[in-house]
Amino acid sequence: MADPFEHCEQLVREGDKDRFLATLFAPEKYRRSLHALYAFNLEIARVRELAREPMPGEIRLQWWRDTLLGAAPGDAAAHPVAAALREVVVRYRLPPAVLGDLIDARAFDLYDDPMPSLAELESHAMRTSAALFDLAARILCDGKDSGAADFIAHAGFAYTIAGVLQALPVHASRRQLYIPDDLMQRYGAQAEDVFAGKATAELRAALAELRLTARRHLAAARELAAKAPATIMPALLPVALVRPGLDRMERRAYRPFAPPDWPQWRRQWILWRAARSNLRNTF
Repeated sequence: MADPFEHCEQLVREGDKDRFLATLFAPEKYRRSLHALYAFNLEIARVRELAREPMPGEIRLQWWRDTLLGAAPGDAAAHPVAAALREVVVRYRLPPAVLGDLIDARAFDLYDDPMPSLAELESHAMRTSAALFDLAARILCDGKDSGAADFIAHAGFAYTIAGVLQALPVHASRRQLYIPDDLMQRYGAQAEDVFAGKATAELRAALAELRLTARRHLAAARELAAKAPATIMPALLPVALVRPGLDRMERRAYRPFAPPDWPQWRRQWILWRAARSNLRNTF
C-alpha cells in the first residue's frame, strides 16, 4: 500500500482546503499527523453523502468505532486513513473517548431530525468542531493536554454556528434543519419555509440571533486567546474565517439561501494574517 499519510494529505488538500492551509503554519514534524486527523474528519463528515440512507451510514460509522478501538485491525491496515490515524492515536495518546464521541455525534447527520435547541447545537459543536480542535491541539503539544479547554470550546461553538449558517442551502435541500427549533419557535419561523428556500422575516430573525450567539462565543474566545499556548494556534486557524463570514452575512444584500463566500486567495490571506498574529486580533 502507498504511504497512507500521503493519501491523507491529498484528501485534505482537496476536501478541506482551509485546514490544509492551516497545517502549513504548523511545524513540519506535525503536519502528516494533522493530515491524518483531518482526513478522518472528512471521512465521517461525508458519510451521509456516500451512504444516502441511515442504515448504511450507521454501519460505516460503526466500522470506524471498531477500527479505532482495535476490533478490526486487519481492516484498518487496508484503509489508508484508518491506518494513518491509528498510528497517530498511539503516537500522541489521543483519547479514544473523544474520537468515539466525534463519531457518535455524526450519527445525527444521517437523519432528518431537527436540531432541538441551541443547547443541543452547542453540545453537537463540543463533540465535533471543538473535539477536532482539541485533538489537533494535543498533536501540536506532543500528546499533552493543551490546558486551553475553554478557549477551544468557545472557538468550536462559533465555528460550528458559522458552518451551519453557510451550509443552510445544502441542509435545506436534504430537508435537514440545524437551526435550533427553540429559536425557530421563538420567532415563528417554519421548517417548511426553510425547505422551500423562503427567506421569511421570521427566519431572518432566528438567523440573526444565531449570528449573535456566534459573536458572543468569538468574544469569549478572544478573551481567552491570550492565555492559550501559542503552539496550538495552527489548530485553531480556521476560526479566523468566522468573523469575516458573519460580517458578510450582516450586509443588507445577504441572502440566507445563497450565502456569501469569497475567493480562495482571500481565505488564504485571512489565514496568513491570523497566523502572523497568533490569532490574537482576528476574533
